Amino acid sequence: MATATFLSFSAAAPSPRARARRAQTTRAAASATDRPREVVSPKRRLPLRKVPGDYGPPVVGALRDRLEYFYGPGGRDGFFTARVRAHGSTVVRLNMPPGPFVARDPRVVALLDAASFPVLFDTSLVDKTDLFTGTFMPSTELTGGYRVLSYVDPSEPNHGPLKSLLFYLLSHRRQHVIPMFREVYGDLFGLMENELSRVGKADFGHYNDAAAFSFLCQALLGRDPTESALKGEGPKLITKWVLFQLSPLLNLGLPKLVEDSLLHSFRLPPALVKKDYDRLADFFRDAARGVADEGERLGVPREEAVHNILFAMCFNSFGGMKILFPTLVKWLGRAGARTHGRLATEVRDAVRAHGGGEVTMKALAEMPLVKSAVYEALRIEPPVAMQYGRAKRDMVVESHDYGFEVREGEMLFGYQPMATKDPRVFARPEEYVPDRFLGEDGARLLRHVVWSNGPETASPTLQDKQCAGKDFVVLIARLLVAEIFLRYDSFDVQVGASALGSSVTVTSLKKATF
Repeated sequence: MATATFLSFSAAAPSPRARARRAQTTRAAASATDRPREVVSPKRRLPLRKVPGDYGPPVVGALRDRLEYFYGPGGRDGFFTARVRAHGSTVVRLNMPPGPFVARDPRVVALLDAASFPVLFDTSLVDKTDLFTGTFMPSTELTGGYRVLSYVDPSEPNHGPLKSLLFYLLSHRRQHVIPMFREVYGDLFGLMENELSRVGKADFGHYNDAAAFSFLCQALLGRDPTESALKGEGPKLITKWVLFQLSPLLNLGLPKLVEDSLLHSFRLPPALVKKDYDRLADFFRDAARGVADEGERLGVPREEAVHNILFAMCFNSFGGMKILFPTLVKWLGRAGARTHGRLATEVRDAVRAHGGGEVTMKALAEMPLVKSAVYEALRIEPPVAMQYGRAKRDMVVESHDYGFEVREGEMLFGYQPMATKDPRVFARPEEYVPDRFLGEDGARLLRHVVWSNGPETASPTLQDKQCAGKDFVVLIARLLVAEIFLRYDSFDVQVGASALGSSVTVTSLKKATF
């Protein structure tokens, strides 16, 4: 567990230093294009090119781009692909939603390839203050009045202690993770089998929501939420709370004018979800007492620790499982019986040889195809598609072929699915290839798997914004694959769209025969 010493602080509002830095970079962005200056690439001296694209007239340009982003041909991917095609460049200027009247400044320099995207990980070059959700930040009324860790830049004094707290949360009950996962998700598959026998299909997402929250609370806190005042309502409360934070970025399938007016033009009032959030906070004040004690030892005020634990477990962890697990089941289901047979053989052989019939860390280490299949799902459909950072100084951002001059204060935006499906890096980038990351060649590709706000070959530290739960996420995804193929030889799915990823219905489960 990483630790840090520091002076006491409060994160209820940005520090004076953070406010001053944001004001300075905003002023710099406003005058960026007025300061001609010769800059060359410090690494490869690629030919310089002006960043193509434009923002259009104030307000009108942002509204135009927002409507195309949400409702244009090809959806979100089509929006970015059209810009690349129009300008012959994977680095372009455009407006990112939500724009008017939620975000003050929608202008970004978009990084749409694997070469330029990693600049967003370099905290010496980019500032991450308040940029977790993009060009706007949800009200702190939705997080107990605190700026939680996701919105805190590593340069701020509270970043290290808060991230240390999350490292502790994820590690202090690590011996409970595998047995609790198997118990909870074993129950999930039992329920799905019953549903299949009754009606011929089962909604994986419905069962996964309840299982994910139950597993996280029992494994990390030692508490079953269904035996608290929450009963079984935790997932419903979290989903509603997340909607109030992300509504300006979501497409819920409502009529275009209604949806754009209600969700994308104005913020939903936090007061409407306050009672729900208070119920969640009351649960974590009690269930996470031991973790909050550690927070106080690190110097994090107790109430602040509670709201950070809540956000990490409900928004980051539960929200991640709500998106990633259906995505993983979708791609595995589509992979077909031959791939299923290879996975089933690997899982069962490893468990027999190295787990004594149980799933253990040693057995998981002998499942390279399982691990590769998980990485491939994270590559082809990363659970967090977008990253932002504000340039701390004038710099050159390099694509594969050109250097692009970016001015201090300009907002950089990366659309991760285009970086992780870059044809200059990945063969057959649009295909799910479960064994892509096997062997030495596959291992070399892992630095381009960047779902965690950093390369898969790196580990999160107190000095960066890489996901504190990076290794935990990969572990539980591997556990899900192992659990499936211990139980079943093969399975079939039907896939639809949802506001947060994919809707997956399981239509058959063929029980294990060997």
